[in-house]
Amino acid sequence: MNLKTLALPLALALAVAGCASGSGKDMLAADAPRALPASGPVSVQWNDPATFAELRYSRNRWDAERGSWLTDLAQYLRKRAETQLPAGERLELTITDVDRAGDYEPWHGVQHQDVRIIRDIYPPRMTLQVRHFDASGALVSEGERKLSDMAFLIGPTPLNDSDPLRYEKRMIDSWLRRELDTAAR
Repeated sequence: MNLKTLALPLALALAVAGCASGSGKDMLAADAPRALPASGPVSVQWNDPATFAELRYSRNRWDAERGSWLTDLAQYLRKRAETQLPAGERLELTITDVDRAGDYEPWHGVQHQDVRIIRDIYPPRMTLQVRHFDASGALVSEGERKLSDMAFLIGPTPLNDSDPLRYEKRMIDSWLRRELDTAAR
Protein backbone atom coordinates (compact mmCIF):
# COMPACT_ATOMS: atom_id res chain seq x y z
CA MET A 1 0.00 0.00 0.00
CA ASN A 2 1.35 3.43 -0.83
CA LEU A 3 1.19 6.66 1.15
CA LYS A 4 -1.40 8.25 -1.14
CA THR A 5 -4.01 5.60 -0.34
CA LEU A 6 -3.37 5.98 3.39
CA ALA A 7 -3.36 9.78 3.41
CA LEU A 8 -7.13 10.37 3.20
CA PRO A 9 -8.17 7.81 5.87
CA LEU A 10 -5.38 9.03 8.16
CA ALA A 11 -6.41 12.68 7.69
CA LEU A 12 -10.06 11.81 8.42
CA ALA A 13 -9.10 9.85 11.54
CA LEU A 14 -7.01 12.75 12.84
CA ALA A 15 -9.81 15.23 12.13
CA VAL A 16 -12.35 13.10 13.98
CA ALA A 17 -9.96 12.65 16.91
CA GLY A 18 -9.42 16.40 17.02
CA CYS A 19 -13.17 17.03 17.09
CA ALA A 20 -13.68 14.49 19.87
CA SER A 21 -10.96 15.94 22.06
CA GLY A 22 -12.14 19.49 21.48
CA SER A 23 -15.68 18.79 22.64
CA GLY A 24 -15.31 20.89 25.79
CA LYS A 25 -16.20 17.88 27.96
CA ASP A 26 -12.75 17.43 29.54
CA MET A 27 -13.38 17.88 33.25
CA LEU A 28 -9.64 17.71 33.97
CA ALA A 29 -8.70 20.64 31.75
CA ALA A 30 -7.06 23.55 33.53
CA ASP A 31 -9.84 25.89 32.36
CA ALA A 32 -12.70 23.47 33.19
CA PRO A 33 -15.28 24.93 35.56
CA ARG A 34 -15.02 24.05 39.27
CA ALA A 35 -18.41 25.48 40.25
CA LEU A 36 -21.89 26.05 38.89
CA PRO A 37 -22.68 29.66 38.00
CA ALA A 38 -24.09 31.54 40.98
CA SER A 39 -27.86 31.26 41.03
CA GLY A 40 -30.35 31.06 43.85
CA PRO A 41 -29.87 29.99 47.46
CA VAL A 42 -27.73 26.91 46.76
CA SER A 43 -24.16 27.21 45.55
CA VAL A 44 -22.30 24.11 44.37
CA GLN A 45 -18.60 23.85 43.64
CA TRP A 46 -16.17 20.96 43.47
CA ASN A 47 -12.54 20.14 44.02
CA ASP A 48 -10.24 18.97 41.24
CA PRO A 49 -11.92 15.85 39.77
CA ALA A 50 -8.50 14.23 39.32
CA THR A 51 -8.51 13.68 43.09
CA PHE A 52 -11.89 11.90 43.06
CA ALA A 53 -11.99 8.14 43.67
CA GLU A 54 -14.00 7.80 40.45
CA LEU A 55 -10.91 8.77 38.49
CA ARG A 56 -8.05 7.74 40.78
CA TYR A 57 -9.18 4.13 41.18
CA SER A 58 -10.95 3.60 37.87
CA ARG A 59 -9.93 0.66 35.74
CA ASN A 60 -10.78 2.82 32.72
CA ARG A 61 -9.76 6.35 33.65
CA TRP A 62 -10.26 7.64 30.12
CA ASP A 63 -13.91 6.63 30.09
CA ALA A 64 -14.45 7.76 33.71
CA GLU A 65 -13.29 11.31 32.94
CA ARG A 66 -15.43 11.66 29.81
CA GLY A 67 -18.72 13.45 29.64
CA SER A 68 -20.47 15.87 31.92
CA TRP A 69 -21.45 13.54 34.77
CA LEU A 70 -19.87 15.77 37.42
CA THR A 71 -21.64 18.90 36.25
CA ASP A 72 -24.86 16.92 35.89
CA LEU A 73 -24.56 15.71 39.50
CA ALA A 74 -23.84 19.26 40.72
CA GLN A 75 -26.85 20.64 38.84
CA TYR A 76 -29.09 17.90 40.20
CA LEU A 77 -27.80 18.51 43.73
CA ARG A 78 -28.59 22.23 43.46
CA LYS A 79 -32.00 21.71 41.86
CA ARG A 80 -33.14 19.19 44.48
CA ALA A 81 -31.73 21.19 47.41
CA GLU A 82 -33.49 24.36 46.21
CA THR A 83 -36.86 22.58 46.18
CA GLN A 84 -36.42 21.29 49.75
CA LEU A 85 -34.66 24.25 51.35
CA PRO A 86 -36.96 26.44 53.46
CA ALA A 87 -37.51 29.97 52.13
CA GLY A 88 -34.70 32.39 52.91
CA GLU A 89 -32.18 29.70 53.88
CA ARG A 90 -28.94 29.13 52.00
CA LEU A 91 -26.64 26.16 51.34
CA GLU A 92 -23.01 26.19 50.25
CA LEU A 93 -21.93 22.77 48.99
CA THR A 94 -18.49 21.62 47.90
CA ILE A 95 -18.13 18.19 46.32
CA THR A 96 -14.81 16.80 47.56
CA ASP A 97 -15.07 13.22 46.30
CA VAL A 98 -17.26 11.06 44.07
CA ASP A 99 -17.21 7.34 43.37
CA ARG A 100 -20.05 6.44 41.04
CA ALA A 101 -22.02 3.22 41.25
CA GLY A 102 -20.43 0.41 39.28
CA ASP A 103 -16.96 0.05 37.86
CA TYR A 104 -15.15 -1.09 34.76
CA GLU A 105 -14.03 -4.71 34.62
CA PRO A 106 -11.53 -4.91 31.77
CA TRP A 107 -10.89 -8.61 32.33
CA HIS A 108 -14.16 -9.31 30.45
CA GLY A 109 -12.30 -8.51 27.24
CA VAL A 110 -11.78 -5.65 24.84
CA GLN A 111 -15.42 -5.61 23.75
CA HIS A 112 -16.47 -4.74 27.35
CA GLN A 113 -13.67 -2.40 28.44
CA ASP A 114 -15.93 0.67 28.16
CA VAL A 115 -18.88 -0.93 29.96
CA ARG A 116 -19.66 0.11 33.53
CA ILE A 117 -20.63 -3.03 35.43
CA ILE A 118 -23.17 -2.46 38.20
CA ARG A 119 -22.68 -4.79 41.17
CA ASP A 120 -23.42 -4.40 44.87
CA ILE A 121 -19.67 -4.29 45.60
CA TYR A 122 -19.46 -0.94 43.75
CA PRO A 123 -21.92 1.35 45.64
CA PRO A 124 -22.23 5.06 44.89
CA ARG A 125 -20.36 7.35 47.30
CA MET A 126 -19.94 11.09 47.59
CA THR A 127 -18.26 13.38 50.10
CA LEU A 128 -19.48 16.95 50.57
CA GLN A 129 -18.48 19.96 52.62
CA VAL A 130 -21.71 21.63 53.74
CA ARG A 131 -22.50 25.06 55.16
CA HIS A 132 -26.17 25.68 55.95
CA PHE A 133 -27.38 29.20 56.81
CA ASP A 134 -30.80 30.18 58.14
CA ALA A 135 -32.91 33.08 56.86
CA SER A 136 -31.08 35.59 59.09
CA GLY A 137 -27.70 34.48 57.73
CA ALA A 138 -26.66 32.62 60.89
CA LEU A 139 -24.77 29.38 60.42
CA VAL A 140 -27.08 26.45 61.22
CA SER A 141 -24.63 23.63 60.52
CA GLU A 142 -21.42 22.90 58.73
CA GLY A 143 -19.09 19.99 58.21
CA GLU A 144 -18.26 17.04 56.05
CA ARG A 145 -20.97 14.64 54.91
CA LYS A 146 -20.11 11.20 53.59
CA LEU A 147 -22.93 9.88 51.45
CA SER A 148 -23.20 6.24 50.38
CA ASP A 149 -25.94 3.83 49.47
CA MET A 150 -24.81 0.30 50.23
CA ALA A 151 -28.27 -1.06 49.32
CA PHE A 152 -28.54 0.81 46.01
CA LEU A 153 -29.53 -2.35 44.11
CA ILE A 154 -32.16 -3.37 46.67
CA GLY A 155 -34.20 -0.17 46.80
CA PRO A 156 -37.07 0.75 44.50
CA THR A 157 -36.28 0.98 40.82
CA PRO A 158 -35.52 4.60 39.91
CA LEU A 159 -38.15 6.25 37.71
CA ASN A 160 -35.68 6.79 34.89
CA ASP A 161 -33.79 3.52 34.85
CA SER A 162 -31.85 4.56 31.75
CA ASP A 163 -30.22 7.51 33.54
CA PRO A 164 -26.52 6.68 34.07
CA LEU A 165 -26.59 8.70 37.33
CA ARG A 166 -29.81 7.21 38.73
CA TYR A 167 -28.15 5.61 41.77
CA GLU A 168 -26.19 8.74 42.67
CA LYS A 169 -29.31 10.90 42.30
CA ARG A 170 -31.35 8.62 44.55
CA MET A 171 -28.52 8.77 47.12
CA ILE A 172 -28.55 12.61 46.93
CA ASP A 173 -32.34 12.70 47.37
CA SER A 174 -32.16 10.46 50.43
CA TRP A 175 -29.39 12.56 51.99
CA LEU A 176 -31.19 15.87 51.36
CA ARG A 177 -34.37 14.58 53.01
CA ARG A 178 -32.38 13.58 56.10
CA GLU A 179 -30.16 16.68 56.16
CA LEU A 180 -32.86 19.29 55.71
CA ASP A 181 -35.36 17.47 57.92
CA THR A 182 -32.76 17.34 60.73
CA ALA A 183 -31.95 21.04 60.22
CA ALA A 184 -35.65 21.94 60.39
CA ARG A 185 -36.01 20.35 63.84
